[in-house]
Amino acid sequence: MLNKLFKLDENNTNIKTEILAGITTFLAMAYILGVNPTMLADGGMPATGVFFATALASGIACIIMGLVANWPVGLAPGMGLNALFTYTIILGMGCSWQAALCAVVLSSIIFLIITISGLREAILNIIPIDLKLGIGAAIGFFLAFIGLKGAGIIVADPSTFVTLGTMTSPPALLALIGIIITIILYVRKVPAAVFIGLIATAIIGLIFTAVGFGAGDMVMPSMPSELVSMNFDLSLFGAFYTGFGELFTNIPNLIMILFSLVFVTFFDTTGTLLGIANQAGYIDEEGNIEGIEKAFLVDAISGIIGSICGTSTLTAYVESATGVGLGAKTGLAAVITGILFILSIFFAPTVLALFTSTVTAAALVMVGILMIIQLKDVEWDNLVVASSVFMTIIMMVLTYSISLGIAWGFVTYAVATIATGKYKELSWGIWVMAIVFFLYLFFGL
Repeated sequence: MLNKLFKLDENNTNIKTEILAGITTFLAMAYILGVNPTMLADGGMPATGVFFATALASGIACIIMGLVANWPVGLAPGMGLNALFTYTIILGMGCSWQAALCAVVLSSIIFLIITISGLREAILNIIPIDLKLGIGAAIGFFLAFIGLKGAGIIVADPSTFVTLGTMTSPPALLALIGIIITIILYVRKVPAAVFIGLIATAIIGLIFTAVGFGAGDMVMPSMPSELVSMNFDLSLFGAFYTGFGELFTNIPNLIMILFSLVFVTFFDTTGTLLGIANQAGYIDEEGNIEGIEKAFLVDAISGIIGSICGTSTLTAYVESATGVGLGAKTGLAAVITGILFILSIFFAPTVLALFTSTVTAAALVMVGILMIIQLKDVEWDNLVVASSVFMTIIMMVLTYSISLGIAWGFVTYAVATIATGKYKELSWGIWVMAIVFFLYLFFGL
């Protein structure tokens, strides 16, 4: 039955390989179970509810991907998208988390329409490749900054705004140890390096707490009274509905929020799926990709599933490459990954007590490192490109806003291109986005 459903023989794979690959993909992605509740809790959401929503939505999305598209791709709340959700939409723009969830629903519906209509490929071709790379790298810097800040390695300073924290403090020292461990594991090419680094950091943190070093600090890991508990927190399920009224009271903000969510989702997930397709051998000699339409469709639907459950936008995970690297060729691996996400619901208290912001700092920094690697493909000799990518990165970090970073990048690109006298080479899409961003930056429209 499994052979017929997932076409195992046709793809030169077997059940054992797919199961092991699915487990590996889950381990590589499992850090999101600790990171996502921590990040969304900063926006006022209940951590236990976010954990449940993350595990449930990810499990459902992975299973659908496996059954419908037959691709070995795991899906979960996107890193970068959860930062946009919390630090830009909620904390930056002053929206409630209910309104933010509502925005995720609307943006996911728009993304689904874009996917079904075929606009996905057309829009992809409008944006210069260097800006795409710059935005992805900027989000990597932003995530690393969030991680370092949450651990106390980077702290506020009245004179310089930010400075180095006290490295001998328990949270900062533990986070630094975790970062070092994770980097060592990754450069040694250990499978599921990020997840193993999280576990190792959490264990060291428990030892610190047990001996009294950092005991009582809320960002230090601790062992809950009940190691395993069926803690089903449904408080966020369907909560997006209550945010409609608030969201539509400020139309300019709504447009900016929806644009940012759709934009980041678009490039994050499209790039990931294309990369996995290439690694799995789905691309033929003519450039056609087997099953890409179904994979795109499932990816778009997953955003709606996540928002209904009560979490930020779901997206395809590049960590799926770990399973593909072990030989995964079919959706059976994704189904196994999904089942493990759902089973993780039973371990909510333990995960939330162990994976504090101090522990997850290493994951954020490592993901940031991986995301900035794409800067090597930027055309740095082109000053138009270099200036726009630079402004995207630095303004995203310094304004603590993904959407503002994107806005500065587009405006800089348009202005620099006009300065070179090559304004006729700008596509209508760039003109439209540059004007919208200009009005947003300088007039708040």
